Amino acid sequence: MTVNEFRVALTCDDFNAAVAFYRDGLGLDPGEVWTENGTGQMFFAGRAILEIFDKSYASSVDEIEVGKKVSGQIRFAFQVDDLNAALKRALNYGAKLVHEPVLTPWNDLNARVESPEGIQITLFEVQDIDQE
Repeated sequence: MTVNEFRVALTCDDFNAAVAFYRDGLGLDPGEVWTENGTGQMFFAGRAILEIFDKSYASSVDEIEVGKKVSGQIRFAFQVDDLNAALKRALNYGAKLVHEPVLTPWNDLNARVESPEGIQITLFEVQDIDQE
């Protein structure tokens, strides 16, 4: 399994203060902003990405990936080349399956697992747009 990208999605009580801290206080480079079903902001941190969601946006992602609110304040997301292989490997090493793979509105194939220590983790494979 090759992990191509690591993202940490942080759900915050005070979204604007968190954005200001990571943007201005730490100097992270802002990326995309999402405003459907709440608000999310991407930040670039070198080769990693920090996503900050308000509670509504975090709930909408859980709804898409799992069908209900399940994650806490922190959820990891790993982009992989082969979702099925990555999912099998994670399960073999102690992850619990939270939800089978689903195709998201942003055209990623996402599966949700829980790590042995209880962290919610999304494994996702970007789908080729030409696959129709």
